[in-house]
Amino acid sequence: MSSNSKPRPTEAEIDILRVLWDRGACTVREVHAQLHADGGAGYTTVLKLLQIMHAKGLVVRDDAQRAHVYRAAVTRQRTQKRFLSEMVTRLFNGSPSQLVLHALGEAPRASKAELKQIRELLDRIDARDKSQ
Repeated sequence: MSSNSKPRPTEAEIDILRVLWDRGACTVREVHAQLHADGGAGYTTVLKLLQIMHAKGLVVRDDAQRAHVYRAAVTRQRTQKRFLSEMVTRLFNGSPSQLVLHALGEAPRASKAELKQIRELLDRIDARDKSQ
């Protein structure tokens, strides 16, 4: 099953994916500790979500050991691209420039470092377009 054909993760599933993207492969207990160190949802809730995510193809499970280890089956970049594409289509009439203009014009403002990265990206796009 390709990343595009996998079901769209819910907000709770994205929280779990963030842990797996940041930390790599984790047990249910490690995911639970990272997400709910202050109490929050119970261990069994995290377990159930990971089981659902496994069935959806969002995570893979290594059950070779007693404590199952989960890792993300979808990349952060692919997931971000999917959500961004859906947002551009649904909210900005398919116009990426409208999304960018809106995002840069609203608070919180982009930092100087972020604006530098944006300028560098625009320069690369200009250079690529000129070479074609």
